[in-house]
Amino acid sequence: MNKLLKNAIWILIAVLGALAVGGIALNRGENINALWFITAALCVYAIAYRFYATWIAVTVLIVDDTRATPAERLDNGRDFVPTHRWIVFGHHFAAIAGPGPLVGPTLAAQFGFLPGTLWILFGAVLGGCVQDMVILFLSTRRNAKSLGQMARDELGLLGGTAALIGTFAIMIILIAVLGLVVVNAMKHSPWATFTVSATIPIAMIVGTYMRYFRPGQVLEASALGVILLLLSVAGGRFIDEHEFLRLVFDREGLTLAWWVMAYGFAAAIFPVWLLLAPRDYLSTYMKLGTITLLAVAIIMLQPDVKMPAITQFIDGTGPIFGGKLFPFVFITIACGAISGFHSLVASGTTPKLLSNERDIQMIGYGGMLLESFVAIMAMIAATVLDPGVFFAINSPAGVVGAEAAEAVAKISSWGYPVSVEQMKNLARQMGEATLFARTGGAPSLAVGMASIFGSAFGEGMLALWYHFAIMFEAIFILTTLDAGTRVGRFMLQDMLGNIWPKMGETSWTPSVVLTSALVVSGWGYFLYIGVIDPNGGVNILWPMFGIANQMLAAIALCVATGILIKSGKLKYAWVTGLPLMWLVTITSTAAWQKITSNDIRIGFFTAANDLTDKLAAGVLPPAKAAVAPQLIFNLHLDGWLTLFFVSLLWLIVFDMVRVCVRYLSGKPVLPLTESPHSPSRLVEDWVRD
Repeated sequence: MNKLLKNAIWILIAVLGALAVGGIALNRGENINALWFITAALCVYAIAYRFYATWIAVTVLIVDDTRATPAERLDNGRDFVPTHRWIVFGHHFAAIAGPGPLVGPTLAAQFGFLPGTLWILFGAVLGGCVQDMVILFLSTRRNAKSLGQMARDELGLLGGTAALIGTFAIMIILIAVLGLVVVNAMKHSPWATFTVSATIPIAMIVGTYMRYFRPGQVLEASALGVILLLLSVAGGRFIDEHEFLRLVFDREGLTLAWWVMAYGFAAAIFPVWLLLAPRDYLSTYMKLGTITLLAVAIIMLQPDVKMPAITQFIDGTGPIFGGKLFPFVFITIACGAISGFHSLVASGTTPKLLSNERDIQMIGYGGMLLESFVAIMAMIAATVLDPGVFFAINSPAGVVGAEAAEAVAKISSWGYPVSVEQMKNLARQMGEATLFARTGGAPSLAVGMASIFGSAFGEGMLALWYHFAIMFEAIFILTTLDAGTRVGRFMLQDMLGNIWPKMGETSWTPSVVLTSALVVSGWGYFLYIGVIDPNGGVNILWPMFGIANQMLAAIALCVATGILIKSGKLKYAWVTGLPLMWLVTITSTAAWQKITSNDIRIGFFTAANDLTDKLAAGVLPPAKAAVAPQLIFNLHLDGWLTLFFVSLLWLIVFDMVRVCVRYLSGKPVLPLTESPHSPSRLVEDWVRD
């Protein structure tokens, strides 16, 4: 009877999910209720986790909950520390959930709500979640080795070296973008700066409390941390309104950039239990609490999505970014569906904390599902805005015009009416001077979130909700930066360890300090260049972010597919092989267009040549002419880096195919580097509660 009831419940969930997805996909002409998006997401996620993820864990990976993990066997109290699974989940989610699931879906709404929503749902359950879980499993079985080192050990010198170099170089670009976004979010925002800064000592208090005062008392430590975190949010408003303290925390971008670099260095060298794990764990409360509150507000209000299912901009003429629906909707959304950065966390800090293999499904697959849900929330928040307002906030002045009247006329001519008075009123309600041309996705997402929160919990607090959302986005991003820096340290130690084995010891202090300093210097340089760029640093780094991130995911799936085949699991290789083929296709197409396109809004080299010609002809305004040489250099740099990354990707793909063919034909290949089985001795009462 119980089995029959369970089957009936799952059938009901499947039918409800199919109806919700069908309603979203087939909707034409009429506004669709946002509640259908939440219903579709929850049903798809539930079915994928219960059946597909469980099948992969049990049948393909064969997880073993009696096997000791690296955190147990190599416990050193610094990097390898057996940690409660909910804290690991919190750290992992906080580390992987950066700007992608917030900003990407918001920008992709340029194409309409349908393409992005479908990719977020199905790209995650078939690609992103699979990558995260499989890489976490493979790294756990290999003493928590980094992705690049696993590639070198399993594929060989050629493909492995390419993977090591490629993943590390891409990592530097990704962290620089994360740093730039968080600096821009905190710049001249005392509230956000204070609250984000306060999370650091709060995390150290919680980490010390759990390690020395009340070991294993997760609920007590969580309650303490949440109370202090809420007080920091309230204190941020006090700081913002205090005449003297406001000046203390009101900082320029360059000052904040140095602070961010210092924080990244500290997070990389401090013991993981002291700062990184508790801070990310507490940040998860802020993230999950805000997203849950947003979902509750949407359920209460049941707002209609006002953006069309598909806009006319699928042809590549969109004002926010150039490029057609294929492949740029996939490149733009990135982290909301599949993210290569996740593979670095899943093979970096997380396997060093994992206490039991049984938790791999929850942390790897479940963590990515949660990030995908964040992306759905971001898509809803962006598309419930009037389309005219959405495009007015996100369209650059160079496309729609610098004057408000010119901008609204241009946007209204596209069929999305908006007025100057409407935008003035909205800016006044949000406590801002203007909302025109606030590009990058974060401001429009904050406006959408504030509008939903205000309608549900009090419209008189719109300015409060708006600045809360901005602060929320900053915290969301910074937790990815700190974990990314630590992962970058591990990657560099792995590479240097191939030359000098002592440098490969992740807890040897000279190696820790040197590699941390090198990693921070690498992404800090690009962050510095982005911050001082008077034309907007995002224009320098963001075009590289999506392509590099998806290429990194392809590298991760390439390594996973090769190991599965070498493990005698050829019949299951499609689990990672199919997402790999799709990613190689979209990343190669996007890279080719970015390198060769004659459209100055797409092609890096074309844009650089156009700017060079205009500079030589003397037709540029003085302000732009002053920075033109720097912009030209950066465009060329973007183009050559894209060519470098795609070349490395194909080299790794071909080397993986070569190794697999040799294995299947009975020729010698490098042996599997999986560590021997060792029985776990951890007490169950806190590990597997």
